[in-house]
Amino acid sequence: MALALSIVLIGVLTYLMRVAFIGPSRLSLPPSVERALRFVPPAALAALIVPDLVGHNGALVLTLANPRLIAGVVALVVAWRTRNVAATLIIGMAVFWLLSALLPG
Repeated sequence: MALALSIVLIGVLTYLMRVAFIGPSRLSLPPSVERALRFVPPAALAALIVPDLVGHNGALVLTLANPRLIAGVVALVVAWRTRNVAATLIIGMAVFWLLSALLPG
């Protein structure tokens, strides 16, 4: 019974959180909150990507023998210089595949 109640409660809370952003448009957030919310997507993306770039099997790998780290840095530079998502993906993956084939391990 407790499990079913927990699932229903989580579902209701999720629904209310989603409706809060869609429904009432007369409510506005303070400017400081709006400025802070602009950083949420990049922070979430970084939290998903960085652990995979710098780690392997739970260990921190910050060496030049880490093809993911090198390809990630190359992709970051390409994204910064070109602002082109396709170029970033293509060049980043090409560097990763090339280094994976060339580097031992």
